[in-house]
Amino acid sequence: MARPRAQSDASDFPESGTLARLIDRYHARLAVRTACEVNAHGRRFVVHVLALGNASPDVPAVGFFGGVHGVERIGSQVLLAFLESLLARLTWDQVLNRQLESLRLVFMPIVNPVGMAQGSRCNGNGVDLMRNGPVESPEQVPFLVGGQRYSARLPWFRGSGAAMEVESAALCRVVREELQGHRFSMALGCHSGFGLRDRIWFPHAHTREPIPHLPELFALQELFCAAYPHHDYIFEPQSRQYLTHGDLWDYLYLQAASEGKAFLPLTLEMGSWRWVKKSPLQLFAAGGLFNPLAPHRLQRVLRRHLVWLEFLMLAACGHRDWLPQDSRRMHCLAQALARWYPERSR
Repeated sequence: MARPRAQSDASDFPESGTLARLIDRYHARLAVRTACEVNAHGRRFVVHVLALGNASPDVPAVGFFGGVHGVERIGSQVLLAFLESLLARLTWDQVLNRQLESLRLVFMPIVNPVGMAQGSRCNGNGVDLMRNGPVESPEQVPFLVGGQRYSARLPWFRGSGAAMEVESAALCRVVREELQGHRFSMALGCHSGFGLRDRIWFPHAHTREPIPHLPELFALQELFCAAYPHHDYIFEPQSRQYLTHGDLWDYLYLQAASEGKAFLPLTLEMGSWRWVKKSPLQLFAAGGLFNPLAPHRLQRVLRRHLVWLEFLMLAACGHRDWLPQDSRRMHCLAQALARWYPERSR
């Protein structure tokens, strides 16, 4: 069998080189395929999907996605560091090997390679991929930030609406094919750039209406809080902060829910303002608003989220033991409404 290799130019940006090195070094332990190819500025970029563990649809699956916004490099860096840790441990960690016998892991660490290569939020066509889904908010969204169709020269451009961008369509296809075919699945998108705290967001983003799987999400965060009571994350629906058109996770969740599938999409929104607060001069550096630039802070961030990422693996494996049923589900729903939608619980 031929050895798989990363096909885009590894010198484009450091994360591409890291991905190519992992594919080359651990090719025997990884299933690697091309999600899509993108041509921009006379060059070809390849978006890779990497998977490990049991591919049977009878086991749960977790997907990890980064680099949707090219300027938010830290999301890809966190996922690549986590993947490298897992692959290195497979040579000696028998507990991890047994865990992967009953779990599928899927990684799409660089969804938007063109944006990452050019240091921009959007892709090569000027489209914000997280505003590119076919979901319209029925409520008023913030001007521009909520997604706009005025011009690709303005930020948060949703695209023309004729069709999804190649990268967005590829992400959706990977989720449908690699995750939603499993009995239970979760996805985590890694981003940065909002606030002083790290947040775990869940749908909806296009409406303030709670999602049908609100009890399951409440049970998941309660599970994490019980296991790691000193964590620093804020769990909340994204709609508590702002509403958007075109959110890909809303689109994928609604599609799965309409088919009766248990799919829980989450977003890790790393609070980049804390890095800027400690080093205000970062504002004058490329990407300084969205990424930790000091080496010691970068190392700290790469360590900081390992617990959360591994927790998702463990929670997926044990989902039958914590997913709420019957009266407990109703209790979780009441608690979730009181916490995140207090106006509805009165």
